[in-house]
This record gives sequence, C-alpha cells and structure tokens, in this order.
Amino acid sequence: MIKILMTIFIIQSVFISVRIWGQSFEIQTDDNLELLKIFKTGTSDPVITQNAKKGMRPYLHPIRTPEGKGMLTEIHPSHHLHQTGIYWGLKNVNGRDYFKNYAEDYYQRQSLRIIKKAGETVSWETIYDLINEHGDGILRETQAWSLREEDGCFLLDLEWQGKGLMDVEIEKFFVGGLFMRMPWANGIEGEAINSMGERNSAEAEGHRSVWVDVGMEIADLESWGHIAILDHPDNEAFPTPWRIDGQLGIGPSRQILGDWSLGKDETTVEKYRLVIYSGELDKEKMDGLWKSYVCEN
Repeated sequence: MIKILMTIFIIQSVFISVRIWGQSFEIQTDDNLELLKIFKTGTSDPVITQNAKKGMRPYLHPIRTPEGKGMLTEIHPSHHLHQTGIYWGLKNVNGRDYFKNYAEDYYQRQSLRIIKKAGETVSWETIYDLINEHGDGILRETQAWSLREEDGCFLLDLEWQGKGLMDVEIEKFFVGGLFMRMPWANGIEGEAINSMGERNSAEAEGHRSVWVDVGMEIADLESWGHIAILDHPDNEAFPTPWRIDGQLGIGPSRQILGDWSLGKDETTVEKYRLVIYSGELDKEKMDGLWKSYVCEN
C-alpha cells in the first residue's frame, strides 16, 4: 500500500510539474482588442505587452525581465519622440517616412491574431498596411512573434514579412527596419556591444555584426537590464549593418547598404531573435545563443 501511494504521489507530482511548465506563459487581451499582454506564471505584471492599435504602428512596450521586474523599453523619449519601444519602421518608402511617422495616416491595422495563447511558448501576429498620402496601401507587413524562456533569458523571435501592394522603392538611409529603444538618460551607465567587441556608436555605428547587446541601469533592478538582437543568415543583408545612436538605440538595417525594392505581390522576409535578461553580458554565451538560433531556423 505504501509503495502504491508513493507511486501515485510521484505521478501526481510529475503531472503537476509538467502542467506548470507547460503553462508558463499566457496571453490576455484588452476589451478593445488593441493590447496583448503576456503573463508569466508567478509574475503579477505582464512581461511583454504588444500594442496593436487600429490607427498606429504596432510596437512592444513595456518589456520586463524574466523575473518580472524593471522596465526595459521606453516610448516617446524626449530625445526621439517618434520612437516606440521595439518596433519596425522603414525610412523613405515611395518617398514616405514610416520610421518617424506612426499614426493612422501612415499605418492601418488589418488584423491582430493570437496563434498560441498559453504554454511553454506563446505566439501572435500583427498585420498592417503602410499607406500613401491618398490612403492606399503600398506595403503589407506581417510581424509574427513567439516567446519562450531558456536558461534565465526570454527568447523573443520575430519573423517580419513585407509584401508589395504596388511597386515599392525603399531608399538608402542610415536607419530603417527593426529598432529598439531602452530607457536611456543622461548620466546613466550603459553600453552597446556587438559580436566583434566594438562598443557604442563611436566604434560600432554602421558596422556589420551578427548580434548587438544593449545593457544599462534600469530602475528597480539590482543589475543591468539587457536586450540583445540576433541576426539571421537568411536575411538579405546578413551580416546586417547596425544603426547605433548616441542614446543606445539600436537596429539592424538593410537600408544602410543601399536602395532596395519590391514589386507588386513580391514578398521579402527578415528574421531576428531578441534575448532579454538581467545581469552581465557573457559574450561566449551570447555567441552560443546565436549559433543555437541559426541551427533552430
């Protein structure tokens, strides 16, 4: 009888463990279906919030550490009012600037969809049209996101697809595409480091690299908060050059290399992984995470 009871206890313990692990994230929506909030088991605040308003560029903010603490992103900072946490913004698309402009006369939402609501991995998708001055869609962008946790880090994957709704010309510029704004301020300790070991805009601006990590002091965190972006070999510009500004805003940008275009109904895809954590940057570990990302995809 004792052995039977012990066996039942072990089975129940395993089941509970699996169930808890399998439900480590859950996506909740607001009443207007314009926000997706991703909660992690054991945290009271959402660790990631997807903003997907019908008349504004989609963006992620706020993002917290895997411990559910701090706030690693910022929107509308005084030094760059147009920037919105983590977002995708192209420059000079058929003469229009979708990096600095984010309102309804530039973006129209087509859909917001939860792909996997709960589990070890959750995923969702936004689809927006970039519109011209006449209100006509010129490019349809799909952002497919997925989130999981591994070894104390959030791994947040993005697959971005752009489809030409008409012939599209994207001009060369020093920024354009995926961009990340963390809460930098004068006097704050922080730095951006790329996979070559180059630091900040003075050393790394415009250089090609397979990853860039930004770490800085964050309110309510004992150690620095970090977000790294990993590039992927399937991307057209790989290894992609990076915009790294003086306030530690970063983004890989195909536009840095020159003009590119999309024909009507032609599509292009770019893939990135964001690594979200607190503590110190371990370059060897980040190199390993990049290699794992490449092997997975």
